[in-house]
Amino acid sequence: MVFASLTFLLVFFPISLLVYLICPNLALKNFVLIVSSIIFYSWGEPVWIFLLLLTTIMDFQMAKLIEKYIDHSKSKLYLYISIALSLGALIFFKYGIFIVENFNFITGLNIQYPKLDMPIGISFYTFQSISYMVDVYNGKVKSERSYSKYLLFISLFHQLIAGPIVRYTDIAKEISSRSVTWSDISYGVDRFAKGLFKKVFFANTAALLVGSCLDRDLTTLTIVEGVLGLIMFAIQLYYDFSGYSDMAIGMGRMIGFTYCENFNYPYASKSIKEFWSRWHISLGTFLKDYLFNPIAFKRKKWGKFAIIYSLLITFFVSGLWHGASWNFVFWGLYFALLIILEEWFLNRILQKLGTWAQHLYLILAVVFSYTFFYFVDFSKMKTFLGVLFNGNTPFYNAEIITELLNHGIWLLFAVFFLFPWGDQIVKYFIKLFKINSSFVFAVKSLINLSLICIAISLLVAKSYNPFLYFRF
Repeated sequence: MVFASLTFLLVFFPISLLVYLICPNLALKNFVLIVSSIIFYSWGEPVWIFLLLLTTIMDFQMAKLIEKYIDHSKSKLYLYISIALSLGALIFFKYGIFIVENFNFITGLNIQYPKLDMPIGISFYTFQSISYMVDVYNGKVKSERSYSKYLLFISLFHQLIAGPIVRYTDIAKEISSRSVTWSDISYGVDRFAKGLFKKVFFANTAALLVGSCLDRDLTTLTIVEGVLGLIMFAIQLYYDFSGYSDMAIGMGRMIGFTYCENFNYPYASKSIKEFWSRWHISLGTFLKDYLFNPIAFKRKKWGKFAIIYSLLITFFVSGLWHGASWNFVFWGLYFALLIILEEWFLNRILQKLGTWAQHLYLILAVVFSYTFFYFVDFSKMKTFLGVLFNGNTPFYNAEIITELLNHGIWLLFAVFFLFPWGDQIVKYFIKLFKINSSFVFAVKSLINLSLICIAISLLVAKSYNPFLYFRF
């Protein structure tokens, strides 16, 4: 089941929310959330709920052992075992074929690996369980004594499939004690409506344009079509994933959970380093806290080389986390290289040129990076780059001009809302005309209702349209 489906919007979510809200106490509310999450996760492939349950049982027991022997070397041993078990499942399902194929290529052998469907969301809940184990080991949080509460933390259907990556330290208190106000519900509905509209109106439309440009015989592309395909993919990826995050954050707030923000207008950045502080924030902070900082700290005697080494390892893992393919690894290392160059000399040059140069550099660098992200097949990637840079490719054709004209207004809105201009304009007029909060609430409610109705009407004519980050 996906958020942007009529089944979820008109049946599952309204019923689960209503049942939750009428429950008289927190214990029953948590029970409803667990049951709803299990139904949601097992909707398409019920077999994977057993893997999720097994993972949570092992984590729950391991955390108690880690805490029990906190002043003994056994604690670290149990931490390593717990991380190995979590990563082992992820590696088995997500990276097994990739590892065997590369081993066969190096050795010349022909080892066969079973083709298994990857459990949806395993990359996200694996990182959540690892953060919990490490935080228990470091004394940042006490191990949970109630299995049902730990299961609730891992299985919350709002963020189980595609994040944000929620840490136990962030919601431990809310699992045991929380309340919901009308302000929370209003905020939650607002975020949910915006996220749904982002997905259905912007991301799905961009996906059609991406397909028309990049899912075809690449040798027939013009330069404008190739560039437009990458730009549309950049737009699709942002609205798809930030839309999902908005919906997750909104649903969480409706029941008293405050999830971390996951996007902060990343395309408004002026450097790659800033971009990664605004894009997929929960993943970036996870990798910084649990990978980059420990590696850099252990090698601090290396000086600047410790930072370079840590960056390369961190972005290697970031790329590989996105997919079991070398193109994702190159995508991650591409960003690591740019950050190193920025720190070395590039930022100083761009700052002298001005803000416009910094923004232009960021947009060009990120859009070009999606060449590595989109084309899993290296032969197609090579063909695409050859079309763009061989010097003989036609610049444009009549078809792409017609396509741009047909989507011109949509494209203006899509680009406009990539940046914080809309929020700034609204705040300016509210302050200028001293508009009271009641009027703002009424207008916002009307807009949200309109966005939801438009999104549902668009979904009526659509088939299955999963979020991009489900594959990760």
